[in-house]
Amino acid sequence: MGSSQRLFNRERTLHEILGGGQVADLILWRNKNQTVMILLVTLATFVVFERSGYTLLSLVSNVLLLLVVILFLWAKSASILNRPAPPLPHLHLSDEMTNEIAAFIQMRVNNLFSVSQDIALGKDSRLFLKVAAYLLLISVVGGFTDFPTLVYTSLFIVLTLPALYERYEDYIDTFVLRCYKELCQLYRKINEEYISRVQYWILEKKKLS
Repeated sequence: MGSSQRLFNRERTLHEILGGGQVADLILWRNKNQTVMILLVTLATFVVFERSGYTLLSLVSNVLLLLVVILFLWAKSASILNRPAPPLPHLHLSDEMTNEIAAFIQMRVNNLFSVSQDIALGKDSRLFLKVAAYLLLISVVGGFTDFPTLVYTSLFIVLTLPALYERYEDYIDTFVLRCYKELCQLYRKINEEYISRVQYWILEKKKLS
């Protein structure tokens, strides 16, 4: 599909728009095992928060305490009984992954700063209205749900909708563009039949007054 037939006439793919690195691979299910693991862990954490009434700090502290105690007793008993030590994985964050995450965060934060500056200086009224609408929407949604539910729902959306869009991109773009063209035609029709008449009536009133 050509760029003129895509949403916003974009030339880059969704993978490139999301950064083209491991974060994009994770969001678009290029690494299915990691994405599924994140969803399952997040779901398990959400259920624990909802059912047990734990706070984040108490849950993390109890899990770490249990893990440390088990590993300590395992290692001590293994040394006494001449058994192998606990098979701990070698945890290491590569420089490549760190740089990609840092670059992704830096790009998003810089974009946020640029948008905030434009709004604060009154340079873009349309952008101000969009941001105000989004913040109002978040405020309304926040009134109907709690923070853990909102976080899990947002993460679920981030890890599912982009992948679904990439898979059915041609169908979605065609449908949305068709709807957009029909809305534009409807707007022109309303503008010609009603808005133009009202504007003409207002001008006539001003001339008579």
